[in-house]
Amino acid sequence: MPAAALVLVLTAALFHSCWNALTKGARDQFAFLCLAVAVASVVFLPVTLWALPPGGVPAAAWPYVIATIALHALYFGALGRSYRSGEFSLVYPVARGLGVALVPVFAALLLDERPSTVGALGIALVVVGIVALQWIGRSRSAASAGARFGPGTGWALLTGLTIAAYALVDKAGVSRLHPVPYIGLMFVGSLLLLLPAALADRGRFQREWRTNWRAILVASVMTLTAYLLVLFAFRLSKAGYVVAARETSIVASVVIGRLWFGERNLATRLAAAAVVLVGVVCLAIAP
Repeated sequence: MPAAALVLVLTAALFHSCWNALTKGARDQFAFLCLAVAVASVVFLPVTLWALPPGGVPAAAWPYVIATIALHALYFGALGRSYRSGEFSLVYPVARGLGVALVPVFAALLLDERPSTVGALGIALVVVGIVALQWIGRSRSAASAGARFGPGTGWALLTGLTIAAYALVDKAGVSRLHPVPYIGLMFVGSLLLLLPAALADRGRFQREWRTNWRAILVASVMTLTAYLLVLFAFRLSKAGYVVAARETSIVASVVIGRLWFGERNLATRLAAAAVVLVGVVCLAIAP
């Protein structure tokens, strides 16, 4: 992986874990995310319009722009629900780890790219780490009742599916349209899809803004910057490598969960997150 791409991705990973922690700490996670997307969309709109090609968006890029808009709207919705019901140090690693594990799988199915032995090992380790994290994250009541998943795990799994899908879409999309207008259109389009939910219950969004407007502003900058860095990295390196390196934030999420939210089982969750991280490293170095 080129050094420039690695620096971009590691910086994005730091920003990503921080804005996700801000989202988890919100009163209404879905409203928080919608407001952060709205701020980012409006502030970045002049840059988006300025960066558009002279002839407008190329026809070849539109299918990818439309697809990423739909996938990101679903992503924001699922992420908000997962943080509403699950612990940060459980939800974040499951969602991100599943995303990085599925990218090589989807690439094999859609692009006929078969994983190497090291790559297959990495996928297996990520899956094992995910299972361990959700097992550790089960509440005592859920465990005694025989529940298979911890709170928020189902939504985290859906989030991971959308991450894998939009990663593949965006890898192809930024080869047809520059990352700056691409991400701007993605944010504006996602906002339009999320807008009906805001209009249906304006009170929840108004309350969230009054309570957390400072955190929303910070999160809007971080989420826009983090994924813009990833899009530039996609132009420099393979999708699997970029997605894998980005998930170095998984271990940070476990630490944040303990220090910021007082979540328990730090040692065991770190051990499970380390398994995910080893799998991520295998994917990153796989030929």
